[in-house]
This record gives sequence, C-alpha cells and structure tokens, in this order.
Amino acid sequence: MAIKVIVELQAKPGKQVELKNLLESVVASLGPDEPGFLGSTCYQVLDNPDILVEIADWESAEVRAAAMQKAMASGAYAPLGELLAAPFRATVISQLP
Repeated sequence: MAIKVIVELQAKPGKQVELKNLLESVVASLGPDEPGFLGSTCYQVLDNPDILVEIADWESAEVRAAAMQKAMASGAYAPLGELLAAPFRATVISQLP
C-alpha cells in the first residue's frame, strides 16, 4: 500500500538554507535509485521560515523503513545534528479506503 511521510524539521536560526540544501542533496543522490521511492516535495512553514516540511511518497512503509536504515548507516543524514534546533518529527500516513 502506498504511503506518504510528512517530516517536520526545525532549523537552527540562520541554518534554514543549509537544511534545505541538505535535504535536496540527499533526495537527489539517494532518491532516484532507491527502490520504492516515488518522490518528495519540500515546503516552508509560512509563519515560521525555520521549519521545513517534506512530504515524501513511498510504495510501502516497509521499503521506506529499509531505505531509512540504509541512509542512516551510510551517514547521509549525519549533518542534520548541526542544523536542527529540535528533533525532527516523521509521520507515516496512508489513505483511508
């Protein structure tokens, strides 16, 4: 079953552009070749520009979990620690039947 993942990331003050660039870099380098990844779009919260929201489409929760384990093991998300003001929040959702 196809899913969406909504990820909220709050950048440290002045780090929003770096965070956006990191997300784009990870998606560009890992996304196209990742089995089950259908694409993603990054948004900025209008009343708080330090908060970015990424909405990603995946074929299933299982393929997304495997991809996240692979990305974490590779260190692709390691720079997040220096850019985030708070832990990120990821919500995995599916469409109601």
